[in-house]
Amino acid sequence: MEFLFEYGLFLAKAITFVITVVAILIAIIALTSKQKNKKGELEVTDLSEQIKETKKSIEEQLLSSAQLKSKAKEDKKILKEEQKKEKKSAKGSTDLKLSPQLYVIDFNGSIDAKEVTSLREEITAILSVATEQDEVFVRLESGGGMVHAYGLAASQLQRIKDKNIPLTISVDKVAASGGYMMACVADKIIAAPFSIIGSVGVIAQIPNFNKLLKKHDVEFEQLTAGQYKRTLTMFGENDDLGREKFKQELEETHQLFKHFVSEHRPQLDIDKIATGEHWYGTQALDLLLVDNIQTSDDYLLDNLDQKHIVQVQYQKSKKFAEKFGKSVASSVESSLLTLMQTNISRLFK
Repeated sequence: MEFLFEYGLFLAKAITFVITVVAILIAIIALTSKQKNKKGELEVTDLSEQIKETKKSIEEQLLSSAQLKSKAKEDKKILKEEQKKEKKSAKGSTDLKLSPQLYVIDFNGSIDAKEVTSLREEITAILSVATEQDEVFVRLESGGGMVHAYGLAASQLQRIKDKNIPLTISVDKVAASGGYMMACVADKIIAAPFSIIGSVGVIAQIPNFNKLLKKHDVEFEQLTAGQYKRTLTMFGENDDLGREKFKQELEETHQLFKHFVSEHRPQLDIDKIATGEHWYGTQALDLLLVDNIQTSDDYLLDNLDQKHIVQVQYQKSKKFAEKFGKSVASSVESSLLTLMQTNISRLFK
């Protein structure tokens, strides 16, 4: 009997363990399946509240107990008056009236402007709720890249203008080439004093390995249908006709770029600024490439009392391998930067 009792107890424990393991596996599979179907999610951050909380924390360290008590009393009085006004304005009205909103978007563009995927989601979300009394504020950083990719990014910003919603773009570091193509769509461009602005030009660089292949007796064949299906090639022998056609295509793209910038900023002397050069923020102001010298931080602080500031960010779901790869790349980049800073003398002394 004792043996049967112990065996039964062991069997119960084993069954319980198996059931627990199966339940965990089912939960993991369900979670993985859910993540696969989920492309991303929209995050909305109340920047107004964040700034006010930061201010409050600093004040608590700087003010005396008596001053804090007096300020708390005053803040409570102001809040009560605001609530009273809101209640009065809402009385007898079925319309939901919100205070003016300042929607903040960050765009840090790569060469292929892959960030436009998130940008279009963010803009779509904002346009679903924004009114003409609101404003969209884009913190833009980009040195440019592929023409078609940045053309799409600029078109996404144009959607905001088409809805008659004010659009302001801030450049703290760089908005060059395709980056400036995006920036010029705005109603107003602000830039930090040493930000890099402009570079209204087009560039293409193609290495050619034809001589190297010939040296090693490697033949390369390329078949096309259409005279200009391929103008320049990396492995074949290029000719003057192909070069001229390629240069013609670059010039046509440049003319389209110039026309786009002129259309959105007619005050510019387009022939003067469309040389492919770039300028620092203060120089760009003199050339009318930007409208004001100011950092994004100061702009947000200036609007804190007039508008409710919220940041809208679309985060794409990433697989574990992508997250791990990004973490490794970030670590390597950080190590290289540290090494460079250790071995290279400073520019400013």
